[in-house]
Amino acid sequence: MKVVVVGCTHAGTAAVEQILQDHPETEITVYERDDNISFLSCGIALYLGRKVKHLEDMFYASPKDLEALGAKVKMKHDVLKIDSKKKTIMCEDMKTHEIINDTYDKLIMTTGSYVAVPPIMGISDTRILMCKSYAQAREIYETAKEFKHITIVGGGYIGVELAESYANTDHEVSLIQSRNQVLNNYIDQDMSEKVVDLLKENKVNVFLNERVTGFDRDDDDNVVIETNKDDHKSDLVIVCTGFVANTELLRGQVEMDRHGAIIINEYTQTSDPDIYAAGDACTVNFNPTGKPAYMPLATNAIRQGALAGINIFGDIKKYMGTQATSAMELFGYTIASTGLTLEHALSSGMNADAVEYHDYYRPAYMPTTDMLTIKLVYNKDNRLILGAQLFSKHEVAQSANTISVCIQNKNTIDDLAFMDMLFQPNYDNPFNYLNLVAQQAVAKERQERK
Repeated sequence: MKVVVVGCTHAGTAAVEQILQDHPETEITVYERDDNISFLSCGIALYLGRKVKHLEDMFYASPKDLEALGAKVKMKHDVLKIDSKKKTIMCEDMKTHEIINDTYDKLIMTTGSYVAVPPIMGISDTRILMCKSYAQAREIYETAKEFKHITIVGGGYIGVELAESYANTDHEVSLIQSRNQVLNNYIDQDMSEKVVDLLKENKVNVFLNERVTGFDRDDDDNVVIETNKDDHKSDLVIVCTGFVANTELLRGQVEMDRHGAIIINEYTQTSDPDIYAAGDACTVNFNPTGKPAYMPLATNAIRQGALAGINIFGDIKKYMGTQATSAMELFGYTIASTGLTLEHALSSGMNADAVEYHDYYRPAYMPTTDMLTIKLVYNKDNRLILGAQLFSKHEVAQSANTISVCIQNKNTIDDLAFMDMLFQPNYDNPFNYLNLVAQQAVAKERQERK
């Protein structure tokens, strides 16, 4: 079988490795227009915050690694056209400008995403940078050495993580967010308030409900960030306003959602049976709603990539879908989430509700303990768990994984209330805090029925 992989970040790397592990005789050609593969963009904040010394450590595979497995890896090759009916591709060698034509039996699209650049006047200024790729990370690192005041536009994961990194490296930091909260894809507004308070405690200037309308320079050569409310001055601006699926090559040839992300089935197959997709280029099967959604996360990409590598040989292993489980460390606290927020559940038309547990994670008689906040979201009609958000100095990321499994397995609040979990005073109370937040939900429903 002749397989062509277009794009080689997380998903593409996982697909190639999986194929050659299971079927080493497969003829695989990888076309990648960058000069590197498998860059962990989630490591940019670690590098800028000096927790990781070398940005190069954020690569977990190299072209030579894939070639050693038996793949043909064509770096700095830009795919210009795909003809799905003829099963051909046209590509340009970016060094020699030679045009190359190739064919495939199966195609795996792992072209990833690019930074959503808002159409704002002045955004092409050299002191306004994007944040995703290795080259962009290097530019941000070098540029930030020269400047004291850095403004981040966008309050998603990357924006918040960058704010922490710069605050910890003696920069003056401002964060501008167009919504009334940060991390709106992952947590509700009440949880966001905890995060915003934490940012402010660490001298990050947070401006919510401010939409950037333009950029300019003043007489002192400061970058002026114009918003619908005010003007802000800064030395450097980093735009972190989300990602867009990079799928133009297949537009009109496979089914896509309204945002241009490729829709896949439970075997990561597109509407064309010979084309598979994985990673940021495609949707995920989001289990809490049972519908496709666009959620560009490395965890999704790696799993989908490996499954595409398995399923091009037949419908072998189903994609289990995702709960979009994620976590971040922020100024010594862990913020973790999985599934739906209450706001998203309600906007999806569900009869949803939530409870919030707030207590110490282990007995007060222990030498030390930390306060823990858990918000559990559930469906009132069938009592299914829909999502959870956790906030604590205690490491609660693995508890988000536990709730993720509960959502995956369609557990109810009644199941979680008495689910078997260990008790040991070093770790928790006789009932684990996940049991206790579920018991709180059960009690709330019982009270409302009276």
